[in-house]
Amino acid sequence: MYKTILFDLDGTLLNTLDDLADSTNAALAAGGYPTRSLEEVRSFLGNGIGNLIRLAMPEGSTPAETEATLERFRRHYALHNRCKTCPYPGILPMLENLSRAGVPLCVLSNKNDPNVQALCRDFFPGLITLAAGEKPGVARKPDPAGVWWLCRQLDVQPSEVILVGDSEVDAETARNAGVDFLAVGWGFRTENQLLAAGADKVWQTVADVEKHLLQSCIPG
Repeated sequence: MYKTILFDLDGTLLNTLDDLADSTNAALAAGGYPTRSLEEVRSFLGNGIGNLIRLAMPEGSTPAETEATLERFRRHYALHNRCKTCPYPGILPMLENLSRAGVPLCVLSNKNDPNVQALCRDFFPGLITLAAGEKPGVARKPDPAGVWWLCRQLDVQPSEVILVGDSEVDAETARNAGVDFLAVGWGFRTENQLLAAGADKVWQTVADVEKHLLQSCIPG
């Protein structure tokens, strides 16, 4: 039985793909580079915005060019990260029901921390006990440091935590941190990709995930 549920954000709770793609392409276009398709951006996601921009840049780009594009992305995304972003259908009621049952809910994301805090506050007010994004001093997923930091804050053991995510990065994070993993199939990766990454099962509906979590968690 679990005492805490740890959610990924992008592709798990929030559909952020369109806003991320728009900011990526705005940053690329401003530098005179070719833009990327929605599916290309989807494939680049999961390891933070630095990796997103590195993969989106043309082959042979210099570190300075990539850094300048990343800075343009940051400025654009800070102003446009809620234009098209929204929770996946059923997510908000699920979080409300889990919270009502007394289960602490946390978010761990490779998105930069200020955006993580703002998005959780705006879309899930009062529902997230702790949230953490990429920030100095805590290595991003798949490093286990973020999971262990959240465990310390809530005084729980990794064996008492389940990580819910949509990517191979989340699967690897769970293995590295010693927590169980629940893979969801509505996000940025296919079922086959998640199974290849080590997921035992890919859950396709929010309703089934909610039922499983309610049955598997100990109220706080």
